[in-house]
Amino acid sequence: MLVRQLAPWLEVIFAVLRVTAGLMFAFHGATKVFGVLTTMVPPVGSQIWIGGIIELTTGLLMAVGYQTNWAAFLASGTMAVAYVQFHWRFDLGPRFFPTVNQGELALLYSVLFLFIAAHGGGRHSLDGRRGTGG
Repeated sequence: MLVRQLAPWLEVIFAVLRVTAGLMFAFHGATKVFGVLTTMVPPVGSQIWIGGIIELTTGLLMAVGYQTNWAAFLASGTMAVAYVQFHWRFDLGPRFFPTVNQGELALLYSVLFLFIAAHGGGRHSLDGRRGTGG
């Protein structure tokens, strides 16, 4: 019953998900690139700073729904690398689990952005208005 009631809103709900995730991701990038609301700004050109550029750019592209497939795919890969490089521990001890190694957000972003890459921007996006919304 609930599924039938929500079905007509599917594209709107997806747009809210895409915009929210994109803006949150862009904000993560802004903290790294511009030092917004943080005291730790990575050196320009460092791996973390470049990651911030990717987060800021792809987050904004996903939020407006422009080149959404490519932006989300790049963001997904960036978060997969971040998870493996900075969070995942190569043992089967407790640090293997995302809740322990503090990698939940990177892992969740990676999978969410892979879904958005496969789905496309949707009807309520710039891609959708151009007829390339997936």
